Amino acid sequence: MEILLEAKNLSKEYFKTTGFFSRTRTSIKALDNISVSIEKGITLAVVGESGSGKSTLAKSLIRLIEIDKGSITFKNKNMRTISGEDLKKTRKNIQMIFQDPYASLNPRMKIIKIMEEPLQIHGIGNSATQYSKILSMIKRVGLHEDDLLKYPHQFSGGQRQRIGIARALILEPELVICDEPVSAQAQIVQLLKSLQKEFGLTYLFITHDLRIVRHIANEVIVMKDGKLIEQGKTDIIFRKPKTKYTKELLESIPGNLSKRK
Repeated sequence: MEILLEAKNLSKEYFKTTGFFSRTRTSIKALDNISVSIEKGITLAVVGESGSGKSTLAKSLIRLIEIDKGSITFKNKNMRTISGEDLKKTRKNIQMIFQDPYASLNPRMKIIKIMEEPLQIHGIGNSATQYSKILSMIKRVGLHEDDLLKYPHQFSGGQRQRIGIARALILEPELVICDEPVSAQAQIVQLLKSLQKEFGLTYLFITHDLRIVRHIANEVIVMKDGKLIEQGKTDIIFRKPKTKYTKELLESIPGNLSKRK
């Protein structure tokens, strides 16, 4: 299989200062020597509790966060050293669906403008071809043409998630990073799976919800305190977890799916 993205030995440290008269500076390792490779066409899930480093990992891969050490390669390009037009072209090929679909959509912009923006930034098409592309994508995620003239606050949370997905896919990326995009909503999970098959997408799926992982991921990485503690095929992780922490995560799933064969 072709490796689409490879990250080696990623480290990211934050510093926290506490106290008033006697100031104490402590370090927090958000990423502690993490290595990840993502094969083209699969869904790789990164799971762990809040504060495990999942979102830091996701954002570091597209340089929303700069890491302290390590290397990131996407399609044989060094993500840490490219800049300017080269970085812009590469970022077009890696899109992100954010955790909060409302916060990530400009409340002052109609959906048509939200969808147009990435196409205009990357100089794709003219107004007529852009509209055709936008209309096709908005319909593909289950919304309608008249929805394009509405504002984000006029939609439900699930509909805003669909808009976020449509905006991420409008540039036809190869890799889509999903940062906690759903909360066990079966329809959204099925939509993502359908879109993956239709467009040949690769997903990096960041979540704490193992119910979703079982249904969408080919492979799983388990993180805790910035460290990668277990990784493998999804069915194997669910059937025979190697670490106590992974077992506890699985046992916390409603219905205790980890004991099903």
